[in-house]
Amino acid sequence: IVDDDIVDWSNLQRQVLFAEADVDSPKVEAAAKYVAEHNSVAEVVAINERFTIANALEIAADHDVVVDATDNFPTRYLINDTCVLLGLPLVWGSVERFAGRAAVWSVDEGPCYRCVFPEQPPSGAVPSCSEAGVLGVLPGVMGMIQATEVIKLLLGVGEPLIGRMLVHDALAQSWDTLPLAADPTCPICGTDPVITGLPEPVQEASVPEIGPITLRDLLGADRVRVIDVRTDAERDIVSLPFAEHIELRAVHIDRIGDSEGRILVLHCKSGARSAAAVRTLLEQGYTGEIASLRGGIVGWVDEIDAESPAY
Repeated sequence: IVDDDIVDWSNLQRQVLFAEADVDSPKVEAAAKYVAEHNSVAEVVAINERFTIANALEIAADHDVVVDATDNFPTRYLINDTCVLLGLPLVWGSVERFAGRAAVWSVDEGPCYRCVFPEQPPSGAVPSCSEAGVLGVLPGVMGMIQATEVIKLLLGVGEPLIGRMLVHDALAQSWDTLPLAADPTCPICGTDPVITGLPEPVQEASVPEIGPITLRDLLGADRVRVIDVRTDAERDIVSLPFAEHIELRAVHIDRIGDSEGRILVLHCKSGARSAAAVRTLLEQGYTGEIASLRGGIVGWVDEIDAESPAY
């Protein structure tokens, strides 16, 4: 088990490995303790480190299968590339709100992760579980699917999810299977690969930011225009009364229009999606003064309006 994080209260509603007593403990140690208490003959190696290009190949080498249970795109691409270079099957799963997906990436028999998702999304383009939320039972449901695939691979039985993606809609309680194909032009597993070693993580240019106190002062001087790029569901929890609403997926320079000399400030929950929106507008040629609200509405509530609800 590889992880450098600690158990947080917010983990408890979707994690069966952790209990309240584990809060603030390293996740790998809490997970290893749980397994030991339930199966004394299971051997668990807990690596309290972040999985990076510096240690990925060494950690994954000499294993039979790798499980991706991560929640961010840079690590997902790193795990995929590591498994391709080592020739290891990768059991992948992801969850978001009420939906889950699972697949087995295997270069020998099917596509790798890059075949299906060739470009890493910009930071903030896809909300994390902490931002978008996730139905508490869903990680357990998809985790059991992943565990089943691991057992099938180790025993050589059944038909693993190679060349197929299992898609679960918890609200409709439906299961669909999508066919997947290897991409011969894939940069790492294609016929003429250009990635022959672990690539450096994609580094994105920083964007201009302003803090909540500065935003408050600009509002008092009527020198700012604020746009909320969150979803309707998030706005129902808490919103800034002076902010316009244009959801991230709809942010475009043509829709933004002219801010009439005011500073354009975009905000989301914590700042990641609004930073992505700022990058999008700058790439589209926006020439006015623009910034992302540092810390998002969470930062605003912490520093300016403690009476408003947080989430």
